[in-house]
Formats: sequence, structure tokens, C-alpha cells
Amino acid sequence: MNSVNPPAWEQYRAQLEAYAKARVNYDYESQHEYTSATGWRLDDYVTDLPAEPPGPPLAAGSFAAAQGVLRRYSFPPPNLITGYFDPSQPLEKRIMVLRAHFLVFNFYFGVRIVDVLDQPAQPSPDGPERVWGYGYRTLEGHFEKGQINFSIHKNLASGAVQFRIHAMSQPGQIRNPFYWLGFKLFGRMLQRRFAHESLLRMRRLVAESLARPQTKAAAGS
Repeated sequence: MNSVNPPAWEQYRAQLEAYAKARVNYDYESQHEYTSATGWRLDDYVTDLPAEPPGPPLAAGSFAAAQGVLRRYSFPPPNLITGYFDPSQPLEKRIMVLRAHFLVFNFYFGVRIVDVLDQPAQPSPDGPERVWGYGYRTLEGHFEKGQINFSIHKNLASGAVQFRIHAMSQPGQIRNPFYWLGFKLFGRMLQRRFAHESLLRMRRLVAESLARPQTKAAAGS
């Protein structure tokens, strides 16, 4: 009789339950006041995905494929960040354990999903866009403070599809002096590497999904 290995997230069940009770580690209600002048890093990244015909997203098109990748949190480079979560939880209630890898070290942090966005025709300077995405906030114990948002956009007039990342961050409290020094020296570099490699990986995963025959995805799911 063959034994079935439990899903990877199961080994983090205790951490997920603990993080569900943890607080966000910054004053997110005042985040509209956070700027570079007050010590916050504001970053925006974007990449083009395969375009679609104008109009709503195709059921098996680029937007739907990217939406699936984003929902599964499979776009981050696994050599840097891996996210673990209970897939039975609704997205808007999801807590994730992030395993960050650097050199020979693994660090574990908690984040809470927020700002789930599902807009059929959001206004933009280039015309209405179909937009879907979410963000997450850092919880107590994280080396950073802030929020990062990920979103898929389709211009309904041109058919252009994009994956966008918007991040607002500031170093958190790091008690271990060795880790503090490491984060001070390499933290910013790793932030940028995470973003750029996430864009590349999203493009690759979407292309692979579109190349598979009979791909089925619901753009509104």
C-alpha cells in the first residue's frame, strides 16, 4: 500500500494558527501618509504578459492564467521565497507563512492577505481595465514592515495584459545583530531581486500555461 505524503503546508499548521492571532507590525491605518521622506520605500514594477483580443478576459487566456498563478502564490522565485497556506481558506482570510532563503539560512515570517481586488472595468488613463489581485501585510516578527500588492490588469480596449507589483516597506525590528547586519547589507538587493525575478517567473508560468492544450481557467474565479 502506497503512503501519500501530506501537502507541504501541513507542516506549518502550527505557525499558521499562531500567525492568525498575530498583529500587523506597523500602523497600516496611516499608510496613506507614508512617503520616501518619512523613511518608507515605495516601489512599482510591471511586466507585459501575452495580449488578448479586446474585451473581457478569455476563459483560457493570459489574464486567467496569470490569475491562477497569482492565486496559488507560485510566481515568487522559490530559491528566495516560498509561501505556505491552507488552500481551503478563502483568499480574503488567508494567512501565509513565508520561508525566505538567503545563503545557507531559512527565515520564516507571517503575512496576512488584504485588499482582494476584483474590478470588471476599473478606470485608468488608457481606458477601463479588468483588474484582479490582492496584497499582504507583514505581521509581528517580520524583518520588514509594510504591504505589497500584486495585480493582473487587462486593458479592455487594446487587450494588453500586465502583471504589476506595488510595495511599501521599511525595515522592521531585528533583535539578532547578525541578522540585522545581513538585512542592512543585503535587504534592499533581495527586495529588488524578488520583484524582478517574480516578474520573469510570472511571464514564464503564463507562457507555459498558454502552451498547454485545452487550458481551462475562469477569469472571474
